[in-house]
Amino acid sequence: MKAIVWTKYGSPEVLELKEVEKPIPKNNEVLIRIHATTVTAGDCEMRGLKISMMLRLIIRIYFGLIKPRKTILGQELAGEIESVGKEVKLFRKGDQVFATSGINFGAYAEYICMPEKPKQGVLATKPANMTYEEAASVPVGGLEALHYLRKGNIQRGQKVLINGAGGSIGTSAIQLAKHFGAEVTGVDNTEKLDVMRSIGADKVIDFTREDFTKSGETYDVIFDVIGKSVFSHSVKSLKHNGRYLIGNPGLIQMVKGLWTTMTSNKKVMFGSAIQKTEDLIFLKELIEAGKIKQVIDRRYPIEQIVEAHRYVDNGHKKGNLVITLD
Repeated sequence: MKAIVWTKYGSPEVLELKEVEKPIPKNNEVLIRIHATTVTAGDCEMRGLKISMMLRLIIRIYFGLIKPRKTILGQELAGEIESVGKEVKLFRKGDQVFATSGINFGAYAEYICMPEKPKQGVLATKPANMTYEEAASVPVGGLEALHYLRKGNIQRGQKVLINGAGGSIGTSAIQLAKHFGAEVTGVDNTEKLDVMRSIGADKVIDFTREDFTKSGETYDVIFDVIGKSVFSHSVKSLKHNGRYLIGNPGLIQMVKGLWTTMTSNKKVMFGSAIQKTEDLIFLKELIEAGKIKQVIDRRYPIEQIVEAHRYVDNGHKKGNLVITLD
């Protein structure tokens, strides 16, 4: 089968299209023929180790000090089940599914084996009203957004600001916050303003022209998707008992966050989502009810994976970037 092989950390050019052995499902696994996958910011950070020094060391210890032990990247996927192990009860051949493989990766390939009840990642039948390309872009951004907004305990009528709202997590967060009844302000660069409006943002702010922390507006919840806003300024932009959600905090932000939570009436929350099948099914039901749609910026065939990674590295991605394998 075709797969994108990753044998060393570095620039997009370290990714190579090769023929590798097709996997065989174990008794508790399904074999999925992948029709679409995605390139996420997380995939690019893992490939190039463009992360904090502390996290870089942890990842090298876990995935390989000199070179990665897992040789196929990619987390999100949608496809059709080609065969099932003899112990599998939840799925059958021909089922159309979508999934995230979590830190096991492996989605940049024509086939992948996954347990019917994964310990890493989640697997479910895909929304009936979505293409494979659309469904592949749901799990990571949708689950991360759902996790944080639930931590924020959003109530109907509250004001929510999402900083970094034009990416895969942010576009899901806008729609979920609207579903929960919030008034939503999206913050991102000039290129992404129309996208944020199109999926329901009540207000949009271009961070290249305006600093939301200097406007005098205050919010019940601020969700900083990529952890780029100035911590102290963001906390001051919270209302009494406001919640500040940080999607990608550095060590200093975490320390300040704990101190703020202990010493004030405002709460700072962070921590990666624990991916749950019931949450992916919740997103599926919202999609089938027409409450959420996916924003897809570009589509690339798997042969152009290097160009796709370069595009995401440049920071211009609006919503999601899809890789097709058909």
